[in-house]
Amino acid sequence: MASNTWYKPDNVAKVFLASYNKRDTRSFRISVELKEEIEPEFLETAVKRALSMRPQYQVLIHKGVFWHYMDRTDIEPEVAEENDRPCPTLYGPSVKGKLHFKVSYWYNRINLDMFHALTDGNGGVEFLNLILLYYLNLLYPGKLSEVSFKGAGTASGREEDSFDKFFEKDGKFLKAEKLKMAYHMRGLKLPNEQLQFFEVHFPLKDLLKMAKENEATLTSYLCARLMLAIRDDMPLLQRQRPVTVSMPVNLRNFYDSSTSRNFFNSVYVRHVFNKDISLKDLCRECDSKLKSELTPEMIAKRMNNYEKIERLLFVRMVPLFIKNPVVNFSSLIENKGVTAVISNMGKISVPEELKPYIEGYSAYCSTQSFFITCLSYEEDFVMGIVSAYRNTGFLRNFISGFAEEGLKVDLYATDIAE
Repeated sequence: MASNTWYKPDNVAKVFLASYNKRDTRSFRISVELKEEIEPEFLETAVKRALSMRPQYQVLIHKGVFWHYMDRTDIEPEVAEENDRPCPTLYGPSVKGKLHFKVSYWYNRINLDMFHALTDGNGGVEFLNLILLYYLNLLYPGKLSEVSFKGAGTASGREEDSFDKFFEKDGKFLKAEKLKMAYHMRGLKLPNEQLQFFEVHFPLKDLLKMAKENEATLTSYLCARLMLAIRDDMPLLQRQRPVTVSMPVNLRNFYDSSTSRNFFNSVYVRHVFNKDISLKDLCRECDSKLKSELTPEMIAKRMNNYEKIERLLFVRMVPLFIKNPVVNFSSLIENKGVTAVISNMGKISVPEELKPYIEGYSAYCSTQSFFITCLSYEEDFVMGIVSAYRNTGFLRNFISGFAEEGLKVDLYATDIAE
């Protein structure tokens, strides 16, 4: 890529390009909150400097005959006070000629919204932290000049398509898995293609203690809690349908990759509530299912399956105007098999020198249904919850379950226009 001015999207990006819409824009937001108000002129300079170090994001996405392609551009990023919803439209006719990411600020918060075809949450956090480092260097000249983020890799490593690099042509594959029609939350969706955004904060130590008491990892504990909250809002006649939670997996934890592009796939945990089950038993079940899915062998098989389709000659030779609707239809079918998504981005680590300036982080991802993005910073655990539904009964069940066990909960929500 380094010698060219254009490159092909990775195979996950191709799905996002074919399936974005006004509600599910296929974008995500990573935010960092500082301890003092943002200086816009310094932030704008910081974004430009960070982009010069991550030129793979300074592109415009175009349609070719058979695939989309990303073309380098001289268009510069814009920085403005926040005036749009989180996860706005960043690709399509309405934003033609603009970069596919957006930086905004509000009081002491810096927001990075990115079209998911460019990168995943890991790449987004890395880019935001680079912006943050340049910003603080401008704000406090000389104080942080020796600070850097570890593990950024080489320029060629950041730009590689790791799906392509680690595909095993002669490796093992999974048998095609047909997702059963999952339960979907009852009630109407929000009007005018809206989404509602909730930010929930918990003390990390107390949450980990609860997970341990239920003999589960934190991710499994959250999954079980969410499933039970959905069950309590389900009509009895719907309980024969599985509640299926999709969980994106960062493949960098399994492969030696430093790519700043997409590099993840998803695993699924499902349960049919045809009889009573305790929280602890459901936690154990979720934990067992996740562990069986997250072995290196299963991860390799799933990734090989995903990449194999891209290499079939007849798929590559189908024109884009035919391919896009097929990819979009496949995405819609997959969504029918998923009730909700939980993406745990894990712990965000920064150099000690930066901590005095940072209050915390948060994240959201657009959706057609219900999506939870989790992360932790220091002792703060944050869930960015995005819902397309008017019905908030299952969400009240979910949050109140933590509060009833004595956990301190801070909840913020955006307004909805009727």
